[in-house]
Amino acid sequence: MSDETGASHPGLLPDRFRQAAKPGTVVLRLETTQSREGALDGAWWPHSRNIGAELPGLVHALTEHLGPIASVGLDTDAWDDVPARLVVDGRSVHIDQYPVSDDTVIITRGDRDHFSLLVVPPQASQAAALAAMARAIEAGGTDSAQQILVATGIGSEPPADAT
Repeated sequence: MSDETGASHPGLLPDRFRQAAKPGTVVLRLETTQSREGALDGAWWPHSRNIGAELPGLVHALTEHLGPIASVGLDTDAWDDVPARLVVDGRSVHIDQYPVSDDTVIITRGDRDHFSLLVVPPQASQAAALAAMARAIEAGGTDSAQQILVATGIGSEPPADAT
């Protein structure tokens, strides 16, 4: 996705993107320097929680921009039947499994390039998903994935710790 913004809707995604966005969409604001800005590098809106069906499309799209993807880190509790690895376009992609419930996937290219993507839940409405994805790619954004989902009406506040 380019750095183009929606002139008629400041802070939102371009009109051409908003009209075409649906589950399966990936938006990116990728910087490969150490001076990266923002908490997130992009967002992904999968069709389902079936990682075997969803991850190949994400890896394929990212490979076009980043080159070969070595591994993907994700929350095992958020996905169905997570394997240790998948073969995508003839390349083995390792899946790092974390029970963290943080609404992100971490994409690793090589040893030190890590990119964090917000995962928009498949059941999100198009309007809420677009708002969340736009917030995820704001340069300098400091909101966590969970904060973005709550602010856009997709997620809920975590329960307060009992004292």
